[in-house]
Formats: sequence, structure tokens, C-alpha cells
Amino acid sequence: MRGGCRVAISGTPGTGKTTISTMLKDEGFNVLALEKIAEKYDCLGKLDTSDNSKPIDIGLLISKLKDDWSIMPKNITIIDGHLSHLLPCDQTIILRCKPDILETRLERRGYSKEKIQGNVEWELIGGPWNDNENASDWLELDTTEINQNSIKELILKWIADDFKPTAIDTDIDWIATMGE
Repeated sequence: MRGGCRVAISGTPGTGKTTISTMLKDEGFNVLALEKIAEKYDCLGKLDTSDNSKPIDIGLLISKLKDDWSIMPKNITIIDGHLSHLLPCDQTIILRCKPDILETRLERRGYSKEKIQGNVEWELIGGPWNDNENASDWLELDTTEINQNSIKELILKWIADDFKPTAIDTDIDWIATMGE
């Protein structure tokens, strides 16, 4: 297994990023929350009361990370956040969830109808990961029905295998499955 690198764990809110990241932290990985990184580099905006979130100036953050992140970390570092795939990470894990199940998860969080609809639509179309040109550097996992421990084990296996592409077809297309 390789030495240090940065691995983004991204995906629509409600897909399990923070839960899986916490489990990986328990396995000994260094885990950083994207929001904390943005706060450290003064790239976190004021609280938006309409959706109870703080916007991240991702472009500014990327430019500020350029020098600090030119040096590889000594160990594997997990970056937890739904925009982490935009950062200069070495590998990316995308967590996905069937839109109807995601909707239920977000309702339980108390999200507004507008925020739920926006996130469900984002998941349905596949966000930016559907246009991924570096698929060999990404691992896409469906968290809809697989328990969290199984997701963690798949990630650990991928890391132990030096991030080699899996033999499993992990391309997820919710629109294609709607007629099934």
C-alpha cells in the first residue's frame, strides 16, 4: 500500500459521508472535515438561514491549499465533505443513494422542501461525478441498502489494493433504473 495521500469522500448530503469517515477515523486514518478546512483558510461564508448552511468559496480554498498541499501527508488523509471531490485530492470516493431513500433521509434531518428537492435532483442526475474523466481514481459506492460496515470494508479493501479499479461495475445511473 502506498504512503500518504489525500482521499476525498464526497456525495450528496445524506449518503453517509460523515458516518463512513468517522468509521475510517476509528480505523486509524486522519480525517478532516471540508468545512473545518474552509474555516481554517478563511473560505467559509456566513450562515445562510434559508438552508442553515455556510457556503464555501471552493475556488479560493483550492488556491489557498496549493502551497500547503504540495507536500504529501505522511499517512492517508480522508477529506469528508460534499465538495471534497473538487479539491486537489489523489483519490475520490463518491457515496450514492437511491433518490427516494435519500429524500426520506433528508426529511428526517429536517431539511426544507427546497433543500431536499435540490439534493434529490442532484443525486438523480449524478452530480459532477457522472462526467468524471478520471474514473480510475474514483470509487463510486451505492449506500442505499448496504450496511455501513460493508461500505467501510469495501473502502479499506480498495485502499489496501493501492486504489486499483475494482472489477465491480460501480457506475450508478438512477435515471436508467427508473423504468425497472
